[in-house]
Amino acid sequence: MERECSTGQVYVDIRFAANPRVLSTVVGMRIGYASGYWKQGPPRDALKAVRTADRLGYESVWTSEAYGSDVFTPLAWWGSRTKRIKLGTAIAQMSARAPTATAMAALTLDHLSGGRVILGLGASGPQVVEGWYGQPFPKPLARTREYVAIVRDVLARENPVTAPGPHYPLPYAGTDATGLGKALRSTVHPLRADLPIYLAAEGPKNVALSAEIADGWLPFLFAPRANAESAGYLNEGFALRSPALRPPSEFEVAVQVAVIPHPDVEAAADLIRPMIALYVGGMGAKGANFHRNVVDRLGYSDDCDRIQDLYLAGKKKEAIAAVPTKLVEEIALIGPPEKIRDELAAWEESVVTTMLVQGPARALRAIRDVVTGSGSLASARIASRMFARSLRQ
Repeated sequence: MERECSTGQVYVDIRFAANPRVLSTVVGMRIGYASGYWKQGPPRDALKAVRTADRLGYESVWTSEAYGSDVFTPLAWWGSRTKRIKLGTAIAQMSARAPTATAMAALTLDHLSGGRVILGLGASGPQVVEGWYGQPFPKPLARTREYVAIVRDVLARENPVTAPGPHYPLPYAGTDATGLGKALRSTVHPLRADLPIYLAAEGPKNVALSAEIADGWLPFLFAPRANAESAGYLNEGFALRSPALRPPSEFEVAVQVAVIPHPDVEAAADLIRPMIALYVGGMGAKGANFHRNVVDRLGYSDDCDRIQDLYLAGKKKEAIAAVPTKLVEEIALIGPPEKIRDELAAWEESVVTTMLVQGPARALRAIRDVVTGSGSLASARIASRMFARSLRQ
């Protein structure tokens, strides 16, 4: 199946077949810009980076939320200062909002942006769901299925929205209900009834669920070496997919990938190690860390044990130093431009359709040129050296 993207490139996309191996490639890797989590405040020069990404032809910009900034407000702000780039949430936490509230935010922003929204949803983890939102975490698969169904019903606007529950019953009919609740239909007509919904998923069943009920998958800590397994999980979901949804050939896989064009591989890896140490060692409880489980499945269990033990003991520097360069190279693209271009082949042969990269505005052109193959290697080398020098300033 052929389809044309916003930059005019044509992609031949028959990645998913009955056989869980990927039988074909996506010609040309699309790129999006991931703005990342806020720290004490907005990321420095975030608007400049977003507008630069828009000007350079990046397909999308994505926001994140944990227990500080939210995902929709920055997209509204940045969307008002851009014209073309798509606006994605990676991810909107389900426990942060009722499904109807999420649908309202998405359809409102979709109107204001002229149909540029991609709604990325995720269950988050028990520490945030129970600790920040004060909600129960069990049965994330069942909750996700209900949640997405309600969002789609709001966007379809065919009937007043009702749902049997048990997680999101509409109208509410609990023992403390007034009995006055009424099934309602959105007063606003959504711009797109088929506004795309992506799911963040890491475990095999979650990945299969994304292929069954969503329009895209947002993996995390993805490694091309695990592509056959990922394609197999997706195919399990496609086998159950409703024909009313977009066909599997149009399913998107957008993954956050650190791309660091740098003359020194170890120096580039040092920029990624803190993130891996945080997610492997500091996220979730010791026996319930979904991010660590992904890395375990890549064969790094012993390294994960050491990183987690050090991190939880408060030895963060030692935990960061314990992250193997080989692991960094599996889930990121680092080093000289020619090395990155050689390694891109494995990503282009995978289920991934879009790389979501991070970086300051000054690095986005070099990252784009390396990932898309535009520009010469000589100019990419110069850009990588300039980026390396800027890090030392």
